[in-house]
Amino acid sequence: HSKPDFPSIFMRCLTSLTPHEGEIVRPKVSETLDYECELVAVIGKRARHMTVANAVSCVAGYSCFNDGSVRQFQRRTSQCDIGKNFDKTGGFGPWMVTADELPPGAAGLPIQSRLNGKVMQSDNTANMMFPVAEAIADITQAMTLEPGDLIAMGTPSGVGHARKPPAWMKDGDTIEIEIGDIGVLTNKVVDEA
Repeated sequence: HSKPDFPSIFMRCLTSLTPHEGEIVRPKVSETLDYECELVAVIGKRARHMTVANAVSCVAGYSCFNDGSVRQFQRRTSQCDIGKNFDKTGGFGPWMVTADELPPGAAGLPIQSRLNGKVMQSDNTANMMFPVAEAIADITQAMTLEPGDLIAMGTPSGVGHARKPPAWMKDGDTIEIEIGDIGVLTNKVVDEA
């Protein structure tokens, strides 16, 4: 894959998040609920017009993220936001590891997803198409980042929709996201009531 010219930016709302050991909810309307292991940068101070050279200075720490995506809705139009914002689909946690305990930009850490114990994605944060510094520099040309904002960094290959047959998260599943030196984010999947 050739690298795109720019990172793809979308917003996630608060109601789309679920904590470590919280439930990820598969919506009634679609079976196409997919996992995405991601590094997340937690912003620690207000940031605007950052450069690649100074961008990581605004990061307080890092955590694990599962960018749970309802692919059927994500792909309806060129705007992916609806598929990324179903209630309780984005796992986040289990805690924040401060930036000073990790390499700059949290690069060089193994990252993987496991669905019911089976490794689905396995890569390294050194291989991100857009490192943390580049993403923050790009975002802060447009908007001011505030303390507590989260920047999820995108996912390696191995997601469910790309598999033959597709591997969707379903009721009763356990999905784990592990990033070396950060921890393991664990969520149970349940069908929407």
